[in-house]
Amino acid sequence: MQRFIALVILLIPIFIAGYGIKLMRDTLFQILNWPYGTHYLQFFVGIIALVVGVWFIGGFILHRDRKNNKVAPRFQKKA
Repeated sequence: MQRFIALVILLIPIFIAGYGIKLMRDTLFQILNWPYGTHYLQFFVGIIALVVGVWFIGGFILHRDRKNNKVAPRFQKKA
């Protein structure tokens, strides 16, 4: 059950990052979605969503690997 909950928690930032990619792609093809007034705002929100999603996933993987001592010495926590 714990692994299922962890998978669901990891799916949320994956969907956020995917939505960010979709927003940037729509801006590239001049498709304006409803809540955004301009293409610039839509592209900016897409970049933010992509960065937040990838940042969360990367942080989760780094935390897990630090716990299992599978990181390079420069990424280990300083005591």
